[in-house]
Amino acid sequence: MPIRPPFDPVPPSEITPPDVYRERRRFMQGAAALAASPWLGGAGTALAGPKLSGVRAGAYRLDEASTSYKDVTSYNNFYEFGTGKSDPAERARSLRTRPWMVSVEGEVKRAQVWDIDALLKLAPLEERVYRMRCVEGWSMVIPWVGFPLAELIRRAEPTGNARYVEFVTLSDPARMPGQRSRILDWPYTEGLRMDEAMHPLTILAVGLYGEVLPNQNGAPVRLVVPWKYGFKSAKSIVKIRFVEKQPLTAWMAAAPDEYGFYSNVNPKVDHPRWSQARERRIGEFLKRDTLMYNGYGAQVAHLYRGMDLQKYF
Repeated sequence: MPIRPPFDPVPPSEITPPDVYRERRRFMQGAAALAASPWLGGAGTALAGPKLSGVRAGAYRLDEASTSYKDVTSYNNFYEFGTGKSDPAERARSLRTRPWMVSVEGEVKRAQVWDIDALLKLAPLEERVYRMRCVEGWSMVIPWVGFPLAELIRRAEPTGNARYVEFVTLSDPARMPGQRSRILDWPYTEGLRMDEAMHPLTILAVGLYGEVLPNQNGAPVRLVVPWKYGFKSAKSIVKIRFVEKQPLTAWMAAAPDEYGFYSNVNPKVDHPRWSQARERRIGEFLKRDTLMYNGYGAQVAHLYRGMDLQKYF
């Protein structure tokens, strides 16, 4: 699907209201009989959050219907709160997002600790509508609110030794009950190559549907990299570290044969336990073909020119 050209900034009042978003979803004939299915996002009840001010329409928007607010906020992977899709919505209320500090450190000239409210003012907030694809085979279309990660990187002034960016998420087993399990080596860590981190599609998200990011979706700030599988988009970030060597990410440490560092959406490279060729969009019943780079090939394929995508998966 094409990406629309840049929009002129518009006031929040002219952006589609969240209530309209939440009611917009496609019902297929007979869907009522399947309402309890997790593929149709039947779990949990979504509550509206505080609205974000000063949000403008971003450059990247899709000619596709957005997944409903209810589904986006009640059907999640966030293992810090449990492995069930409804666990985050049911358990994340214990997460406290104020005060919240994000440390920027490592191979940079300007190391800094950002208070989350100062970080919100670092750059103009935009709404960007992105496809998001889970490695398990389901997908959504989400209107994120955030700003390009590149804005923070420029202010940090990385040194010539900074080749990768590592993201470290909150470790708090008292409020994140999933961290009491040994499924991963906590805290959750992820990483990007510097050119991936600087790409204009890569954002730090602080909201969705024009509202403050819900706890279960990675509050108060998370990474969003739409051409990669969803687990690359680290949630509840507390540290951004610039490093010379490729960081060992949480899922690489747990299952290196299944989860590579790059984790680009690639329908031609199967997960060892299932095919990646097709996906099920939440809110729909039938599967659709998965797009290379999640449909963002025109924007990002050049980053991997000459690489063996079977080896660097």
